[in-house]
Amino acid sequence: MILVDTGVWIDYFGGNRTPQSDWLDSHLSSRRFLVGDLVLLEVLQGCRTDRQFATLHAALENFRQFAIIDRDVPLAAARNYRTLRALGITIRKTIDTLIATRCILADVPLLYGDRDFDPFVRHLGLRPAMQAPTH
Repeated sequence: MILVDTGVWIDYFGGNRTPQSDWLDSHLSSRRFLVGDLVLLEVLQGCRTDRQFATLHAALENFRQFAIIDRDVPLAAARNYRTLRALGITIRKTIDTLIATRCILADVPLLYGDRDFDPFVRHLGLRPAMQAPTH
């Protein structure tokens, strides 16, 4: 299973061709994808109309839901943030820290295009989906 980050879903549903949205499109029938609760929030809060909201909600409901926050994630995320800060790296969004940490703890690859996830790959063991082995 692979967690898909907000930006990839936005590009995919918006018809924006990126390496990540194209990869998602080409693997939808052969891999299982997850929608994180915070990702669902970010995607849906960006909807401009009720119709868009309903359409995207219905589409994302077809994927298994994945809780980003549980008992262990906030503490681990704070530690990860501090580890990266000690290396001189500042992550811009708390939600990205939570998503990356949840994926690390659950050993779930993340499909992303946001460069803020790269330090989690380089220094903390986050697995990028586009480099993950097929099962």
